[in-house]
Amino acid sequence: MYVRRNIKWDIVLKFAWKNVLFFIGYSSLIVYLHHYVDHLEIEGVNISIPFLPVSTIGIAVAFYVGFKNNQAYDRFWEARKIWGGIVNYSRTWGNHVLSYVTNLHATEATSKEEIKAIHQRLIYRHIGWCYALTHHLRRASAFSMVHKGMAKKLQGERPDKEACDKDVSPFLLPEEYASLEYSANLPTQMIRAQGEDLKNLREGPFLIDDFRHMEMMKVLEQFYNFQGKCERINNTPFPRQFAYFSKVFIWIFILIMPFGLIGEFAKLSHEFIWLTVPFFTLIAWIFITMETVGDSSEDPFENFINDVPMTALTRTIEIDLRQMLGETDLPPKTQAINDILM
Repeated sequence: MYVRRNIKWDIVLKFAWKNVLFFIGYSSLIVYLHHYVDHLEIEGVNISIPFLPVSTIGIAVAFYVGFKNNQAYDRFWEARKIWGGIVNYSRTWGNHVLSYVTNLHATEATSKEEIKAIHQRLIYRHIGWCYALTHHLRRASAFSMVHKGMAKKLQGERPDKEACDKDVSPFLLPEEYASLEYSANLPTQMIRAQGEDLKNLREGPFLIDDFRHMEMMKVLEQFYNFQGKCERINNTPFPRQFAYFSKVFIWIFILIMPFGLIGEFAKLSHEFIWLTVPFFTLIAWIFITMETVGDSSEDPFENFINDVPMTALTRTIEIDLRQMLGETDLPPKTQAINDILM
């Protein structure tokens, strides 16, 4: 997620320079052809067209792109709200573990050290789940921008299994991670392991009673709900009829626009037709930037410049929960690199 108030122009140019060069070259060619044909003085030959139909198309395209971008932003904002819920319920989970898992009703003698180890196991497993979910959601899909090649990443790489192992394995027991690492859906199996652990605590030393067990299982249910909502967004592409035809309509408008602008500037003077180049370039850049903004907001989990900063949110969860455990050797908060928070 880009965190600087104003976007730097070097970032804008990374996305725009190829298109801007094309717009300049294309409009210059059209103006040159018009200039050449005009000097031939052949009666009835004119490559300009009335601007009214061009402007009508432009208005329609602007409405269409605005609708598409609004829906794309809704996907991002829903994803951000889901992760806000994950942060809040993670804190609730830490509070439940520390408050509910006690030896108050224990049927077996349980030392404070054993209780503390159980607290750490349950909380650490949840931190590992947050990292696992982050990597799970960042996997490339057939319709992701990695395959479309539309936008260039400015920081970070898409995760692989080695990166996932590095982030998740420190929070699980070695034997537990070995049994889970090749799961088709690692986050799902980690929550299932939490539920199994709670069942054993209720049935064995009775460190949690039925009421507390149900309350903690409800929190795990919420984590399943949050994960499912994220997967719904991640696995459902933005409707291609909106995304595809938005691009088609914009390029149709861009390609015919110089022919309309030439006629308008020619009304002022023949020399003014060269103003078509800068004005066309500016208008075309605005429309193509609107399209790019919408495209980059379609999939909010891809680790791009405008996506949900799951790594930073997960690090926040880790710091909060480890502080609940009384730990002081904590990792630093994730800092933005090049004004981008991942």
